[in-house]
Amino acid sequence: MAIATINPTTGETLRTFEPLSDTALEDKLARAATAAASYRRTTPGERAGWLRAAADVLDADTDRVAELMTTEMGKTLASAKAEVGKCAAALRWYAERGPALLEPQPCDAAAVGATRAYVVHQPIGVVLAVMPWNFPLWQAMRFAAPALMAGNVGLLKHASNVPQTALYMEELFRTAGFPDDVFQTLLIGSATIERVLRDDRVAGATLTGSAPAGQSVAAIAGDALKPTVLELGGSDPFIVMPSAHLDRAAEVAVTSRNQNNGQSCIAAKRFFVHRDVAEEFTRLFAAKIAGLTVGDPMDDATQVGPLATESGLEDVEKYVQDAVAKGATVLAGAKRVDRPGWFYEPTLLSGITPEMDLYAEEVFGPVAALFTVDSLDEAIEIANGHPYGLGSNLWSEDEDERAQFVRDIASGMAFINGMTTSYPELPFGGVKQSGYGRELTELGMREFMNAKTVWVGPPSSEQAEGNTAGAAAE
Repeated sequence: MAIATINPTTGETLRTFEPLSDTALEDKLARAATAAASYRRTTPGERAGWLRAAADVLDADTDRVAELMTTEMGKTLASAKAEVGKCAAALRWYAERGPALLEPQPCDAAAVGATRAYVVHQPIGVVLAVMPWNFPLWQAMRFAAPALMAGNVGLLKHASNVPQTALYMEELFRTAGFPDDVFQTLLIGSATIERVLRDDRVAGATLTGSAPAGQSVAAIAGDALKPTVLELGGSDPFIVMPSAHLDRAAEVAVTSRNQNNGQSCIAAKRFFVHRDVAEEFTRLFAAKIAGLTVGDPMDDATQVGPLATESGLEDVEKYVQDAVAKGATVLAGAKRVDRPGWFYEPTLLSGITPEMDLYAEEVFGPVAALFTVDSLDEAIEIANGHPYGLGSNLWSEDEDERAQFVRDIASGMAFINGMTTSYPELPFGGVKQSGYGRELTELGMREFMNAKTVWVGPPSSEQAEGNTAGAAAE
């Protein structure tokens, strides 16, 4: 895939970039290693100040960055502006709470024969981030904010269709006053990732993307004994029970499935509706989907813009055509929009069966799959049969159903009576083929830190007997 900005609204190639040469890549790796050696010695308070400055820069750049994201991958301008704001909020969250989270954690010194015992969390060094195009600023910021607060140095290999957003990330942290080379963007192709990850100067990697991409990065990192965090695909279940507020559930269902033009890992994709309310929910859901405005993402009236790539549009079309050919019923949409660019109508399909490709695959576009079920047990059983387990959603006023859902659903996140989303205040990540590890909160910050145990013994005159007695217990 060429490293280029191609406007998905028109299909026009606006700008292309040459990949880094071997010499240029080596220079960036060397600079990152040099930066890591000094940046790890900065104080949490200093890092917090730079993060606040970055948030201020983002606020000032909101219009420019939002227009850039919309141009590169087609998200609506309103959602792009919201994404910028969310990134600024995450920077401020880590700036405000990071120093306290990095304080040494005391342990029971008396129990281990010490005068002091504690744990310190220290940065591991240079971390490679392989990021996708669908939330080009937020996905990268979910890595960058905690990593920089932790004292790590970042190398960003972004998706090849959002190169200008990727370059802006490097510009942002430089403008905010971070030390030189603490965060760099690598304009490289996927084939070069292995070289970077195997480099001894790179300590670990995080990837958000497809399951095959995650398997590849994990295999390389495992061979090199380097830690990884993987946030992979999702086909999130959205379960509606009889006690749910149906109009509200349908409204959120439409938003959840079609947010970001249907291109979100945590978008609800499979909708399980109890038979007692299936007819009414389906009527509401289909009407609301059919009422969405599809068009130019720069237009304030647009609710759904184009898919980000032509190949993505073709994939969505194939999934829908395969399902319809095998008996699925079209309740809304199900065809391309007749205009330039890579547009697809928001779509609702029912009658989904295991023979259809979309049953066990993630459809990365505005296509909702509707299932009618007779119980919560049945909904959870079908939902858990899918290889992914990222987010999940239940609509119910029944406390027993809520408890069962939280206990039994196989997912990294469970949202009840609200849309699955990400917050700096909540851990983010999945299970099964949706990956492992967590982003955001203190968990995300510590994924790439060494939890170092510190044991401080008594004065030398008291030490010999205690150490000798304890040695045999190791």
